[in-house]
Amino acid sequence: MFVTDIRKEFYEVVANQRVALLVASDIDALCACKILQALFHCDQVQYTLVPVSGWQDLGTAFLEHKEQFQYFVLINCGANVDLLEMLQPDDDSIFFICDTHRPVDVVNVYNDTQIKLLIKQDDDLGVPLYDDIFRDDEENEEGDSGNESDGGSEPSGKRRRFDEGAVERRIERQRAKREWEARRREILFDYEQYEYHGTSAAMMFFELAWVLTKDTKDMLWWAIIGLTDQWVHDKITHMKYITDIATMQRHVSRHNHRNEDEENSLSIDCMRISFEYDLRLSLYQHWTLYDSICNSCYTSCNFKLWTLNGQKKLQEFLADMGLPLKQVRQKFNSMDMSIKENLKDVIEESSNKYGMKDIRVQTFGVHFGFKNRFLASDMVHACTALLESTEKDDSDNFISALDSLSRSNLDHLHSGIDLAKKKLMAVQQTVATCICTNLILSQGPFLYCYLMEGTPDVRLFSKPVALTLLCKYLLKAFVQSTRNKRCKLLPLIMAAPKDVEKGTVIVVGIPPESETSDKKNFFGRAFEKAAESTSSRTLHDHFDTSIIELKTEDRSKFLDALITLLS
Repeated sequence: MFVTDIRKEFYEVVANQRVALLVASDIDALCACKILQALFHCDQVQYTLVPVSGWQDLGTAFLEHKEQFQYFVLINCGANVDLLEMLQPDDDSIFFICDTHRPVDVVNVYNDTQIKLLIKQDDDLGVPLYDDIFRDDEENEEGDSGNESDGGSEPSGKRRRFDEGAVERRIERQRAKREWEARRREILFDYEQYEYHGTSAAMMFFELAWVLTKDTKDMLWWAIIGLTDQWVHDKITHMKYITDIATMQRHVSRHNHRNEDEENSLSIDCMRISFEYDLRLSLYQHWTLYDSICNSCYTSCNFKLWTLNGQKKLQEFLADMGLPLKQVRQKFNSMDMSIKENLKDVIEESSNKYGMKDIRVQTFGVHFGFKNRFLASDMVHACTALLESTEKDDSDNFISALDSLSRSNLDHLHSGIDLAKKKLMAVQQTVATCICTNLILSQGPFLYCYLMEGTPDVRLFSKPVALTLLCKYLLKAFVQSTRNKRCKLLPLIMAAPKDVEKGTVIVVGIPPESETSDKKNFFGRAFEKAAESTSSRTLHDHFDTSIIELKTEDRSKFLDALITLLS
């Protein structure tokens, strides 16, 4: 059931209870969790925080906590499956689900007692009508059973005619039922065919804080990071991003206006959020400009930096801007002030000549005191790198990523930025290798790329977000470099070794690359069907259905089934 008044139907219900927070491993979920934690601290609500990285984790976490808790809040998990069927909870357990995954399972939508969805209904949900997918079979049985018990007093002919009428009615009803079931299958197939993402969970909880008049600048910044996470990882359309940015901009103006007359606007530990029309260069303020241009997806793909021509083009581009190599190759902070002052305009002007019309994008920046300045995308890259670090285990990574979002833990954030640089360089190197050695194969209805064991940095890509980022980057690069027009319109499936000892690979599928793409992904259903038809040993544990694990030896039959299915 959709919650219409988030304050009354959610917050006031849990405010006097103990709550279990089950939080998925993505940056938007972490930001939403930080906002909710801050609200709970305000009102002294007791809660237990449990990170969950997949369906198995979610099931285990529920089993461990179902005795102590009646109320469960699920952040970015749980909306796209029949949760009651999966968890089999007691009748008094209540689940509040704030999840960006679409489509929302129809049973969750129409369950009025235990499932409460904290989901914006102005998102284009397209949920089928109740009567189209649920019906009561009891009503069909009346009138059939009352005609056999009339005794033998009537002439047999009359009774036979009466029976014929009943039989015809029953046949008619069965035919109608079959038609209805066929129609239901069709409706559900259309509804569940594509996977996509809705409004950021962090934005939903920020709106709750705003309604409660407890919103702070920190909460606003977390909501902005949650939204930026969806944009950086290509989960929402450009139009949706621009619309949500405008909403956030109104909140930023309101907060800045409110604090103008306060003395703390000059204090050394104050926090200022500003709307920026900034460059699409990853981490450039914490790196050298040259490295950032080389390792950002947008510029690297446009210049085709994996070719000699591309490298030449980059040198021409820097010369066109009139920037000395000595300047662009040193830390951004150490560059001459005279160059930094109008750097964005200079880069934009030259980018236009080189066909990069949208090098600048609407985003937000934050100042902590006088020294530390971060863009929202810097925070996303840093937190993701911490969340998927290969040095620690998942629960430690979750805690350190959560900590890095607090402004009191800037050391964590800086270590995240260093990890993020290494990750971006690894992605860039791997993309160059895959394209130069022709590792991307056209399999008919889709492109396919497999990272062999022993590829540099292959461990990094055993993590779902890192592999998805690589996949999207690689497809953009491939579309720029291929001459085959048909291949430009194909989706990409990528596989990388997950666990060598267990002999498993992680497989990710992404939709075709285009500026107007609606970001809807059909691979979730296709993977399920292909695994079913070939009895491949797969694990569909990830909250994104387009990411699965597969036994290495089942890879070829699984791919053959996909080719047949999608042809």
